[in-house]
Amino acid sequence: MARRGFLTTTALLACSVLLAGCGGSADSGSDRDKTPQPKRPIEAVAGCEHAWTDPADLAPTRKPARCAAGSPAAKPLAQKAKITVTAGSLSAEYLGPLRTAIAKGEFAKEGLDVELKQMPATDAITLLAKGQVDVLYSAPEAGMVNAVKQGFDIKWVAGNYSVAPESKTGVWARVKDGKTGDAVDLKNARFGTLVGKTSVIMYPIESVLAQHKTKPTDVSFQQLDGAGVPEAFKNGGIDAAWLLDPIWKDFEGKPEYTFLGGQPVGEPLGGMLYGQNLLAKNRDAGVAFLRALIRTVNTYFAGDYKQDPAFVQELAVTLGSKPELLRSVPAQVVDWEIRGGTTDRVQKMYIEGKVVEAPALPEDKLVDRSFYAEAVGHTGP
Repeated sequence: MARRGFLTTTALLACSVLLAGCGGSADSGSDRDKTPQPKRPIEAVAGCEHAWTDPADLAPTRKPARCAAGSPAAKPLAQKAKITVTAGSLSAEYLGPLRTAIAKGEFAKEGLDVELKQMPATDAITLLAKGQVDVLYSAPEAGMVNAVKQGFDIKWVAGNYSVAPESKTGVWARVKDGKTGDAVDLKNARFGTLVGKTSVIMYPIESVLAQHKTKPTDVSFQQLDGAGVPEAFKNGGIDAAWLLDPIWKDFEGKPEYTFLGGQPVGEPLGGMLYGQNLLAKNRDAGVAFLRALIRTVNTYFAGDYKQDPAFVQELAVTLGSKPELLRSVPAQVVDWEIRGGTTDRVQKMYIEGKVVEAPALPEDKLVDRSFYAEAVGHTGP
């Protein structure tokens, strides 16, 4: 079954990502069309003197990089540009900085007209590879890795957030016979998630399973929709689940459920993916996009943004949510930087799950930190 899963994933990518379809040519996205980019001069940016942390620093106590509020200042493009961004959701809290930047006119200050569209990442990665969209808000999922392996120019260029230490987004399990969480046996468990083995979320799931002497191959994963996961968990249809904000609040404090662990603290697992349009054709717009997004983070999301009732109300309106729902869970730690080795760790899971073929790609084939480095004026290594 695992081998068939890999073949299915590969076949789907071969048919959906290649520009001419199965049997067609991938020339317009292949390595031969990638133009080496000259090294761009980077100038110091006022207010962003502390806007970089060592990518190798994986300490959970690491403080995310920050500029002063209102920084980096806008640098309007000589020629206005339209940028199309796709995301799997338009109302999730992690969309807060992006949607706030649009609502507050931060992109407009840069000369950017940003259009946000809702689209499944499996569809959007195809359009990103074709150059039909410019930015994909997603993660280094297996689909991205396989597309890059096929020669398409796609890079993870900015992080999004990590969870607060007190957050309980993550793996929850049913407790049997009065056992504690440490004694939960996950072997042969029925595990419910929104996604399968092609998702980056398998990285923290694998870590939690390992703590309970269980491998992903020892677990039966069931892919359910957003409402199906908690419902199946409540009625006994599954034994464990990955629960998101604020769903886990429904299970907190109940003796029959226990939280086992979640996303690594201080390590964003998703963010912005760029395709050929911004990586090669219009890098100025690519830098401007992140500059506006980073400025929004520093102005509105630099700390615990949920301590400001007025902003929570405003954010709820922007996201089409409810203030009480946002306040029910801890604020996310917004972080535009990408940690070193994240793509190595997630690829290990994809290869073991037979959804990506070995060998793993080196980090520089999947990650490009130069856009946010230029946006904040970082000139060092």
